[in-house]
Formats: sequence, structure tokens, C-alpha cells
Amino acid sequence: MTLTLTVADEVRALAPGFTHVAIEAHGLVGGPSTEGSSALLDDAARRLAARLDGRAPHEDPHMAAWREVYSAFGSKPSRTRNSAEALARRALSEAGLPRINLLVDLYNAVSVAHLIPVGGEDLDRVEGGMRLIRAAGDEDFVTVAGGERTVEHPDAGEVVWCDDAGVTCRRWNWRQGPRTRLTEETTSGIFLLESLAPMPVTEVVAAAAELVDLLEKYSPGAQVTAHEPGPVNALPRA
Repeated sequence: MTLTLTVADEVRALAPGFTHVAIEAHGLVGGPSTEGSSALLDDAARRLAARLDGRAPHEDPHMAAWREVYSAFGSKPSRTRNSAEALARRALSEAGLPRINLLVDLYNAVSVAHLIPVGGEDLDRVEGGMRLIRAAGDEDFVTVAGGERTVEHPDAGEVVWCDDAGVTCRRWNWRQGPRTRLTEETTSGIFLLESLAPMPVTEVVAAAAELVDLLEKYSPGAQVTAHEPGPVNALPRA
């Protein structure tokens, strides 16, 4: 059985400089945040500060490119920031980065250190293939608001990740739904690192290699594979 990741032609036309690297992992050891994952987040914040050298996150050329693409599909980038910019702002604030759980901490640390949007999905909760599309506007996005389950719908033309059951992440990488997110019980995951020109593909590949090393370190014995960057990946799935 394979999990396919497909980028629609309409998305490719909107952002011709888009690249993603997928990391497939089985045999993961989840659990709550640890001292080790917390230290990684602190170190990522220091690396980010050095990278920006006094600039605001949105002034980084990669983040500026994401803002342009968000504007192109109708989102206001100062209100709905891509996940890397949102995390970077948190990292540089007094509050600092949140501690979610071990697996999320690992990919958040890589996201912040490299200023690259990174997401993680529980493979056991993904239904069918995953697709990056421009929404029609009638797709279901199941989320939680005020402690209650609620169903939202993306805007027409909005870029979303979805599977056969509905939208898994709105506004490209802005807001993930709870259905497929990584939890303390997750044992199989797919991690997506997403970039736009002008970021070199080599930097995305390097960030992916760093995440592979972290996953292998914190989940000894896990089977972790980084797939070649590109518009479509077919991943083995148990």
C-alpha cells in the first residue's frame, strides 16, 4: 500500500518555486515533551535569532515569498501567517516556543532553526492520498472551537492540504486540523518540509536530514526515510 502526495497543477502555477521534502517514519516513540526536546526548542530560537540578525521574521526573503503566495490566493499574510513565521514570532517573544509533545517539538525545532514550514501528520489517521489543492470552498475542515467540534469550510481558491476525508490543513500550512495531528500515541508519521524560491533546495534537504537524525535519536529502531524533493511522492505505507 502506498501513500501518495500530490501537488495540483493549479498550486504549481500559483507558486512555481515550491518544493517539499517528505519524511516517512514508522516505529516512532511518542510521549510528552522532554527536557531534551525542550532544549532543542531553546537552541532553535537561538539559531533563529542569529539567522535573522535583528530583522523581523517577515523580512527574511523566504518568509517574504510565503507572504506573496498567501496574498496571491486571497489570504492576508499579516493575519494568517505561514507556520514558520508564526513559530518564529513566538520564538523571539517573551513567551517563547510552546511545548506540545515530543514529536511536534522535534519538527518545530527544525522549522524554527531553518525558517521552513514543517508539518506532521499521523499516518494511521490519514485516509487515502494527501493532496495540495486550491479549494472549491465546500470541503470540510473539522476543528475544535470553544471546546466543541465544529466544521469549517476553506475559502474558494484557498490552498489546502486534504485527504479523502476532508481538509487536513488550511491556508497551505497555517492551521492543522486535530484529526491527523501527531499525538503522544503516534507511532507512524509523515513530515512535510515546504519551501519557496529563493530558498535553495539544498537547504530544505539539509533541514530534512536534521529532522531524520532527531527522529532516529528519539525513536531508536524507527524506520525513517527522507524522500527526494519534488512535486509528487509515492510513499510505502504499512
